[in-house]
Amino acid sequence: MARPNPVFICTSCGGETLKWQGQCPLCGEWNSLEERHGSRARAAPAAVAISLAPGAALAGGGPRLPSGQAELDRVLGGGIVPGSVILLGGEPGIGKSTLLLQVAAHVAASRPVIYASGEESVAQVGLRAERLGTSAEALAVVAETDCQAVLSLAAARQASLLVIDSIQTLQSGTVPAGAGAVTQLRECTAELVRFAKAGGAAVIIVGHVTKEGSIAGPKLLEHLVDTVLYFESDAGSRYRIVRATKNRFGAANELGFFAMTGAGLREVKNPAAIFLARAPQPAAGSIVTVTRDGGRPLLIELQALVDRMRFGAPRRIAQGLDANRVAMLLAVLNRHGGVALQEHDVFVNVVGGIEITETAWDLPVIVALASSLKDAALPAQLVAFGEVGLTGEVRPVAYGDERLREAQAQGFKVALIPRDNAPRRPPPGLTVYAVSTVAEALEAAFTRARGGSS
Repeated sequence: MARPNPVFICTSCGGETLKWQGQCPLCGEWNSLEERHGSRARAAPAAVAISLAPGAALAGGGPRLPSGQAELDRVLGGGIVPGSVILLGGEPGIGKSTLLLQVAAHVAASRPVIYASGEESVAQVGLRAERLGTSAEALAVVAETDCQAVLSLAAARQASLLVIDSIQTLQSGTVPAGAGAVTQLRECTAELVRFAKAGGAAVIIVGHVTKEGSIAGPKLLEHLVDTVLYFESDAGSRYRIVRATKNRFGAANELGFFAMTGAGLREVKNPAAIFLARAPQPAAGSIVTVTRDGGRPLLIELQALVDRMRFGAPRRIAQGLDANRVAMLLAVLNRHGGVALQEHDVFVNVVGGIEITETAWDLPVIVALASSLKDAALPAQLVAFGEVGLTGEVRPVAYGDERLREAQAQGFKVALIPRDNAPRRPPPGLTVYAVSTVAEALEAAFTRARGGSS
């Protein structure tokens, strides 16, 4: 019998080559190729085509599973899709296991659920459930790291939801590598995907992140799964943000807001309350803008501080905004607004620790800088948004009507917006000042708006 030719597999990227080389030809890693004996070929199963006609029996074609967290359901596009695979990543201690334990306990009240933990014992998971006040009597917990054993248990229990905490602790007996290796991550994830697609059970996978903030392992993991969620949090803050970077069953970049409490994660139904905790009295340099992150408008306070330069070159510091764009706006403010800040230090901050990546913050930052320089407080009921060009024009931004409706719903009375975003009928109780240039915006903010909001 002919001896099968060896295959060399890269332990870094999982790529294959027929001969040994000092450097992997796929990822460029040195001394990462290991020899594997035995043929990897297998008999191809017969393909089965299924009709998409109404009434056809489709695996995972049932209604979405509510997670018990409205904010998470919003990020997922309406709930957990049966047969889908969700990858959840985040920093250690941010609340991934806490959130999934709450979700698993909620779903287990009506459907069979398996919670497979490779990092905690069953007793430890039970203690955490007791601390969270979660009713987990119907939840089946297993402390197991063997992928085949977990899948066999989930199949025997006919689980509707399988939670893997975490993928870095899982290993498959078909791969001669330790848990956490690239080949193990790839093979275990592929087996979980096959299990979900064949049986219709939803699978949620916890993934560790690297120091760069991306999910550890090959990028192939994110291509295999249906949805990729990231847990985000500002250092020292009790608020958490879940962001969908990929979603085959809903909108990508959707956001969900949570607050970490002693009883676990609680959804924040009104995120504006996080970012609008302003001082009792209006202060110079403070203004509220309406940004759009994901699929929802958010009202966020921007603060600007202008101080005369004490020594050296003037400083330009921006937190949560693009510092280079702030420097550009300073030049526009000088040239087209008549406000010179060459001899001043400039500090701009987004309250709440969130980062704004769109350009709708241009106009409110310019107004806030002028407010700080003049030491003149803007009206507390003023909201502004708009993009500013290099020639001093105020350009429109997307979803202007939605931003105005959100501002009106939060109780704001005056809006400073681009002229091309002016609605035919402003929301009731909201006075809209539409401007075309930076000079018009400054005049409206410090004269008309101040008088209209008094």
